[in-house]
Amino acid sequence: MDGGCGARRSAGGVEYTLTRRRVRNINLRVRPDGTVAVSAPRSVPARVVDDFVADRVCWIQSARARMAAREEARAAEPPLPGRDEALARMTALCQKWYPVFAASCPGGAMPRVRVRDMTTRWGSCSLKTGTLCFARRLCVMSPAAQEYVVVHEFCHFAHPDHSPAFWAAVAAALPDFETGRRQLRGR
Repeated sequence: MDGGCGARRSAGGVEYTLTRRRVRNINLRVRPDGTVAVSAPRSVPARVVDDFVADRVCWIQSARARMAAREEARAAEPPLPGRDEALARMTALCQKWYPVFAASCPGGAMPRVRVRDMTTRWGSCSLKTGTLCFARRLCVMSPAAQEYVVVHEFCHFAHPDHSPAFWAAVAAALPDFETGRRQLRGR
């Protein structure tokens, strides 16, 4: 069977779903639930796709282990506050730090603060709209971690990159920023 739309296959002891698409390369993805999905050009024989998957068994196992550890860590976290409560907390923290960064904020104004359910970032900064956005799950992290993210994002108004000047600005505002940064990276 050459794998039509969503064909179930197995290679190297890994069950996967093969979908034929208009793509140039074979693409392998491990989903959050641990299932494996592969998309491949119609012109690539199924046995070549099987070999591709079999060659990546170690990577697949590692990805599954990372996802399981991440889910376990998230399950152990305290429940997230509601959106309104999270927004109030992050707004209060931004208001605390605003006087330090007022000169670098767009128009000198207090930035708009938002919270979202982000899974790959703790925060973001939009120079265009003057908005700081934070992951709702940041509210269950330590105060040091929360302050680090707020300072980090405020510093992006003056330095929209991660240059040495950016890190110098972070260190100038929050000398012990590494504590909060380590706590976030330990996740």
